[in-house]
Amino acid sequence: QVQLVESGGGLVQAGGSLRLSCAASERTASTYYMAWFRQAPGKELEFVAAITWSGSITDYADSVKGRFTISTDNAKNTVSLRMNNLKPEDTAVYSCAASHWRRAGSSVRDDYAFWGQGTQVTVSS
Repeated sequence: QVQLVESGGGLVQAGGSLRLSCAASERTASTYYMAWFRQAPGKELEFVAAITWSGSITDYADSVKGRFTISTDNAKNTVSLRMNNLKPEDTAVYSCAASHWRRAGSSVRDDYAFWGQGTQVTVSS
């Protein structure tokens, strides 16, 4: 069973930065494409960014392009999300997710079979 464990959330002022990490229990075909989603209170789950372990494919939501950077550390089976110039509207629970290689490139929630427990990010104005 694939396990994903997030860390790095917290409270930050607008304009600040945070780095989220997701440790995966395995790096296989089942976790070929790794993504971050977020869900703000009262809102639907939103795709944020995704990457293959090789870095050959990356994708970002328009709302975070130029501010967030997704990366991998294959030696540690970790995917990170560096978030700069944070805004109050970035406040949400951020969750790491993994999909099979057949679903690589997807930003659709249902294409991701494995999920972490989520980590809270709060941006104060």
